[in-house]
Amino acid sequence: MGVLSSIKDKLLGKASAEPAKSATITPTVQAGAEAAARAMAAGKAALAKAPVDVEAILEAAAKAKGIPLNWRVSIVDLLKALDIDSSLAARKELAAELKYSGSDPDGSAEKNIWLHKAVMKMLAENGGKIPKELMS
Repeated sequence: MGVLSSIKDKLLGKASAEPAKSATITPTVQAGAEAAARAMAAGKAALAKAPVDVEAILEAAAKAKGIPLNWRVSIVDLLKALDIDSSLAARKELAAELKYSGSDPDGSAEKNIWLHKAVMKMLAENGGKIPKELMS
């Protein structure tokens, strides 16, 4: 699992990919079961569309660390708040996953700023509620 997947999983949750188990159902029970399955699917769809408050999650995670973390501007602090490797190697991997094409040397301030903005954009595109000041 890559750094980007770790960020998505920790902030947006994991999609349940577990298939439903088949069971033998009598015809009279089947109609009720089908209606229940439709209602459950509608409920899951509604939950899937609800935006995830990324700011609240990151604020709580940073506070739980007990040290000052400026996740709003620092990709390193954002990763630390989520207990994800924030090393230069991990940030290089994240840059590759996000298709960074800049010419800055590894670990440069410009690259780190780009990574932070790209992560915020990715989260917003995938159902994260991001404060607008973090999107610019």
